[in-house]
Amino acid sequence: MKPKLLSTIALAALASGAAWAQSAVDAYTVTPVELRGSARFVGMGGAFTSLGGDISCMTQNPAGLGLYRSSDLGLTFDIGIRSYKAATNDGIDKHSETRPKFDNFGYVGVSNLSGALRSFQWGVSYNRLAVMDRLSSGYVNPAPATSLSNYAAYLTNGVNSADMLGGDNYDPYFDSSINWLSTLAFKSFMISNDGSDESYSGLYNKNLGTYGDALFDVRERGYTDEYNIDFAGNVSDVVFWGLGVGIVDMQYTRETNYSESMEAALVYDEPADVLTSGNAGFNLYNYKSIGGSGANLKFGLIVRPVEMLRIGAAIHTPTWMHLSHNGYGVVDYNYTPDGSTATNSGNKDTPDYDYSSRLNSPWRFMIGASVVLGSKAILSADYERVAYNDMKMKYNTYGRFGSEYVEDTAGNQDIKDYYKAANIFRIGAEYRLLPNLSLRAGYNYQSSAVGQKAMDNSIYISTAGTDPSYAFYNDTQNISVGLGYRYRAWYIDLAYLHTRQTGTYRAFTGFEGSPAAPSASLTNTYNNIVISTGIRF
Repeated sequence: MKPKLLSTIALAALASGAAWAQSAVDAYTVTPVELRGSARFVGMGGAFTSLGGDISCMTQNPAGLGLYRSSDLGLTFDIGIRSYKAATNDGIDKHSETRPKFDNFGYVGVSNLSGALRSFQWGVSYNRLAVMDRLSSGYVNPAPATSLSNYAAYLTNGVNSADMLGGDNYDPYFDSSINWLSTLAFKSFMISNDGSDESYSGLYNKNLGTYGDALFDVRERGYTDEYNIDFAGNVSDVVFWGLGVGIVDMQYTRETNYSESMEAALVYDEPADVLTSGNAGFNLYNYKSIGGSGANLKFGLIVRPVEMLRIGAAIHTPTWMHLSHNGYGVVDYNYTPDGSTATNSGNKDTPDYDYSSRLNSPWRFMIGASVVLGSKAILSADYERVAYNDMKMKYNTYGRFGSEYVEDTAGNQDIKDYYKAANIFRIGAEYRLLPNLSLRAGYNYQSSAVGQKAMDNSIYISTAGTDPSYAFYNDTQNISVGLGYRYRAWYIDLAYLHTRQTGTYRAFTGFEGSPAAPSASLTNTYNNIVISTGIRF
């Protein structure tokens, strides 16, 4: 694979200090939409845009509170059994973990009124919107078609080697616009000069007949929580309106190791100050943390033209987020020239970076319709559009009047190049088996938000910091079933949710004139047991 690159993208990658810009990949990673909420909500696939009457409506359509006739106090627990599989040309690596979560807590109050406004509702809730826990690792053998060192050399060509060396009152990481991965690779001998201060080669050189292998390990942890304050009303039992404010809190960490070992590599013989053939090995470790908070607004409407039919719609503004980023990178290396017993080994690291940014998450639009067949059955269906390609980023800059946030023009263009709007379809059903016992089922489908060129690795993908790896995911499918039991004012609901998602990991982006980077096919499978309980009074 030899991607055709736009020169402006390549130049942008060379000109920016990678640690000093939030990437489009980061923006998407911290703004996921998942099927999470109360057990009744999950058991019916989240198809509640027109249905209402559940605490989880506060995260979806606040007009759903208008259907409440009495107050509600409820909470939800979740047991997540998560399995991860990464397939490479050498085999399959598997990981699994089980983690309990506290997913949802809420209260809905109702004031019954006289006149056209039959009732007024208000509610407060906590809801875990997303869990970003993922593990993946893999082994690539025989030798990859290309090396991370070749990518680093590609980034660095045209940069004077003297500008990557520190000195008195000069730090190439903070005092220049050189890509941080270039400086780290140069300092750790991953790349070397080819007889010129501005021309570089990586360790791998196909003319030397390199043999080797590569390993990767990625560990992600994170969550997005939302705290809601919603208000709703019932007009003549026909129109139900709602509005809400969501306060979002999120935290995400990513730790990666990427290693290569090679025979007959192009290595630097330090005593002789020449490039020669030899054995090489290095490990690039990266740590990244993104945390922040923000707020959004939600508006919703449900209309019941006849007793059995409900039609609903809702709109969510972007979550206007303030994010803090920090992290660093480390390279451990060892290079041994042929015929020599001396090994050039050691480690080099970057300083910690710490900066802030602004992110506007996607707009969300949803519509739905449901049929309520007396007290016996419910059928509901939703459609939602999440405009990932319209996310907006800003970065912090310092001028004569202090710091201010300005539009990240290059990063916002990357968002449009890499991503597209996602479409979500939700279907849910409930059937009352007994007066106190109900059976539920749901299906939830979310199309991939990744554009075809990005998924096919045919365009350049920029990342932040010194971690060039990334993963893009395909469509997500959720299948759920559930039970609900009522005894007077008390209720308890149980749901089982099965989620499957596939994607591709790449150690680094494709670049001009290069074969494909080491990669793996990913399959993530999540099985959740959701339990909710509460009282209505």
